Amino acid sequence: MSNESETDQKPFGMPDDELAAYPTVFRDGLFDGRTVLVSGAGSGLGKAIAFLFARLSADLVICGRNRDKLEVTAERLRGFGADVDLHAMTIRDPEQVDAMFAAAWDRFGRLDVLINNAGGQFPQPAIDYSVKGWNAVIDTNLNGSWYMMQAAARHWRDAGQPGCIINIVANFWRGMPDIAHTGAARAAVTFLSRSLAVEWAPLRIRVNCVAPGPVETEGFNVYPKEASAKFKYTNPMLRTGDVMDIAEACVYVAAPSGKFMTGECIAVDGGQQLWGDNWAYAKPDYFKIPD
Repeated sequence: MSNESETDQKPFGMPDDELAAYPTVFRDGLFDGRTVLVSGAGSGLGKAIAFLFARLSADLVICGRNRDKLEVTAERLRGFGADVDLHAMTIRDPEQVDAMFAAAWDRFGRLDVLINNAGGQFPQPAIDYSVKGWNAVIDTNLNGSWYMMQAAARHWRDAGQPGCIINIVANFWRGMPDIAHTGAARAAVTFLSRSLAVEWAPLRIRVNCVAPGPVETEGFNVYPKEASAKFKYTNPMLRTGDVMDIAEACVYVAAPSGKFMTGECIAVDGGQQLWGDNWAYAKPDYFKIPD
C-alpha cells in the first residue's frame, strides 16, 4: 500500500524527457514525409501527441494560445528532426484558423493529419453556469473544432489530397456531471464527426474521434484536489491512464492501421463508460451510499 495521501500527489502529467523516451509500439519513420497539425500542443495531451508524431518522423504544425509553451514544445520537436510551424492563435477565430492552414500549405505543400485537441472547461455545477462561461466552452470545444475541420477539408478538396481528422472528445456516454458544458460540446463534435465521415468520404477524408477517460495531465489541476484524487476510482481498472495512451491511439487511427476506419469513436478510458462514478467538482451527499 502507498503512504501517499489522496490530496498529497506527485505533479500531474508526464515530463518532456519521459515523453521523449517513452517506449512505443510503432516503428521509426512511420510518418516520414507526412505533416501533422496538432492544436493545443503546448501542454498535456496535445504535447504528447505532437512528441510521438515527431518521434515517428512527421513534420508538425502546432498551435495554441500560449506562445511561450509552444516555443518550448517546438524546440523539443525539432530535436527529433521535425520541421515545425508554430502558430500562437485561438481556434475560436475562423480567420486565424484559415490563416494558419494557408501558411501550413505554403510551407509544406500538404497536410496529412489534423489532430483537433485544443479545448477547455472548468468544473462547476451546471445550475451555476454564467452565459459567458457556457459560451466560452461551447465556442472553443464545438465551434473551434468545426472551424478547424472545415478549413482542413477545404484545402484537401482543393488540392485533391486525402486527409485524416482525429477529434479528441470526451467520454460522454454516461453523462458528465460538473462539466456538462464540455460534455455537450464534445458530444456534438462526436456526432458532427459521424456526419462528416459520410459527407466527406468521396473526398477521401476520414473523420474519427478519440475519447479519453481519466487520463492524467496537467489539466487535472483545474479540478478540486478532493475530486481529482478520486479519478482513479472512476473505472473498473481502478487507475488513471497516461498521455501516451491517447497519443498512441491517435497514431493508430492516422497510420495505415486505421485506413478502413471512419466515423468511429475510440474510448480510451479503462472501461469508464461501463462502470464508475465520476464527479468533477464534488459528489452531492444525495448520491453517497452509506457503508
